[in-house]
Amino acid sequence: MIGIARQTAIYLAGVTGRRPPVPVDTTRLEAGARRAMAPEAFAYVAAGAGTEDTVAANRAAFARRRIVPRMLRDVSERDTSVELLGRRLESPFMLAPVGVLELAHPDADLAVARAARATGVPMVLSNQASKPMEACAEALGDSPRWFQLYWSTRDELVASFAQRAERSGCEAIVITLDTTMLGWRPRDLTPAYLPFLRGKGIAQYTSDPVFRRLMAEDGGEDTPAPRPNLKAVKTLVDMTRAYPDGFLKTLGSGQGRAAVQKFVQIYSRPSLTWEQLPFLREHTSLPILLKGILHPEDAARAVEAGMDGIIVSNHGGRQVDGAIATLDALPAVVKAVADRVPVLLDSGVRSGADAFKALALGARAVLIGRPYVYGLAIAGQDGVQAVLDHYRADFDLTMGLAGCRSIAEIGPDALTAA
Repeated sequence: MIGIARQTAIYLAGVTGRRPPVPVDTTRLEAGARRAMAPEAFAYVAAGAGTEDTVAANRAAFARRRIVPRMLRDVSERDTSVELLGRRLESPFMLAPVGVLELAHPDADLAVARAARATGVPMVLSNQASKPMEACAEALGDSPRWFQLYWSTRDELVASFAQRAERSGCEAIVITLDTTMLGWRPRDLTPAYLPFLRGKGIAQYTSDPVFRRLMAEDGGEDTPAPRPNLKAVKTLVDMTRAYPDGFLKTLGSGQGRAAVQKFVQIYSRPSLTWEQLPFLREHTSLPILLKGILHPEDAARAVEAGMDGIIVSNHGGRQVDGAIATLDALPAVVKAVADRVPVLLDSGVRSGADAFKALALGARAVLIGRPYVYGLAIAGQDGVQAVLDHYRADFDLTMGLAGCRSIAEIGPDALTAA
């Protein structure tokens, strides 16, 4: 019943002149984050591929579906919980994996983990985190967490990440399939800014024993050092601070720059195919989900390959300009999967009503991405927690006002085309 409670608390605070410190309106939330972040940092988070047509398409797809409320149903008690991979969750929301959270707040993933623990919303730890997964696991306590995996060119690193995730209490591994190469993102290309080249967002690597061994065995790529100007010096300092061995020691050894070079060499694997998936199954006992599925034939093949779930995602519109919207792709994927594994939806969710629409079309749960990062930029842990509370309240109220007492009652008949 979080909806009425959250709503009432906001209105009562208003009696004494207090307004929500974290905007409840998505547009104002984004604007607040823009003011709080450095321009290049905000651009990295907000950027879409190309003309950002896919970013717009994700939102347009939600707008084309309209909720048809039903009346005179007793909705005084509502159950927003869902079951996912054997765990009962209080709401259908999850925190999507978002990399380089230090761009939004110095506490980065740790602040998000603490907010996840406070709300009970599961967190998908990012492969490109600013804090190691072990530190995030400590901050999460008993709160559920999954781990996102980018498949490196070195299989031994893939295995190491998976085994660390299992030891860190992760309950599933999510392979992100759609980022074997970075999409063409003008917002990042215009300022020529990629945070990884400054040592940001590579904490899972620099904390990994296999990665550090590969650095020692293979050596850094023989690339020329940048010309010694003020920008280059600042970048070197950033790289050095990102390496966990201490600033002075790292500066003297050059390990910061070497780590960035090694990361660039092995980060992504464009040659990844279905044939490689059994390797991960051999190195973890955790359920495996595939994120980035948009075509029903890929969804069906994932089930045949023994995968444990599908996440319909276009990476928030960051990879392929002009790609199909996730909500448009969802029904065909759900049909192809035929309830054999859970299907989740990522990309474009900006409200509780959006979550309602996704569930009506067959999603088991939805992932929130950019909005919680904006909350993080505005108010750290409290900002993330506020965004989650707002979304959960909105969903609870939408579900009740639509005439549904539980998620089981949310079906395709609850929607119509615009």
